[in-house]
Amino acid sequence: MKQLADDFWNFRGTFRIAGLIDVGTQMSLIRRPTGRFLLIDSYEVSGEDRDGLLALTDNGDAIDAIINVHPFHTLHCQAAHKLAPKARLFGTQRHREQAPELPWERTIIEARATQAAFEELEFEIPAGLDLVADDDSVHAASVLVRHRKSRIVHVDDTLMVLAAPGVLGHILPQSRMRFHPKLEKALQARPGAADDFAEWASGLAESWADTPIVCAAHSAVRELPPGGWRDEITQALSDVRDTLDHHRSRHG
Repeated sequence: MKQLADDFWNFRGTFRIAGLIDVGTQMSLIRRPTGRFLLIDSYEVSGEDRDGLLALTDNGDAIDAIINVHPFHTLHCQAAHKLAPKARLFGTQRHREQAPELPWERTIIEARATQAAFEELEFEIPAGLDLVADDDSVHAASVLVRHRKSRIVHVDDTLMVLAAPGVLGHILPQSRMRFHPKLEKALQARPGAADDFAEWASGLAESWADTPIVCAAHSAVRELPPGGWRDEITQALSDVRDTLDHHRSRHG
């Protein structure tokens, strides 16, 4: 549990592929202007992290809502609900389908009307991508969240930061932000999808240009220098130029 701003905390967790490789996962806690809280994503916290979270949130009773923003991050939804059973539970349509036993709100978080209920947050969904691709291994699209007061961004998979695991992460430098390596498979099979994505990414580079910190799944919290968000998003978009051109050649 790391406090990144007056009203923003981030939790880093463990997620192992095939039980071996820990690629990590995350959850963020935001204090609202009312003094109550929002959880972004779900993770089964334990130990000191759990104790700190419960102490801060009146044993979970002060959490108004749990907002799950990546359709393929469903493993810990049950645990988060148990942690704060009184909180309203939001997710994507896929969350509802994967865990129908949970008391999901009827409105889904990819809907603009749902997002508008959280005035302290900004949301973005990549244009030109399928939020849920036919291939379950394609996790390139998600709902990005930015806390207006701190300007911190919480993002799962769509934007990735590569960092060495364990103690090496304190020694070796992080990568800059990059788009998900399976971006090409997430692009919608229609004319203009590549252009829509490029326009969205360019707009995001400008509209969130003053972002100081990115909490990225699965590996890292990245502190950015002034102008760093704009520079790194612009470079990430340049890195996928061939991918977008290939899509244009196939679909127009």
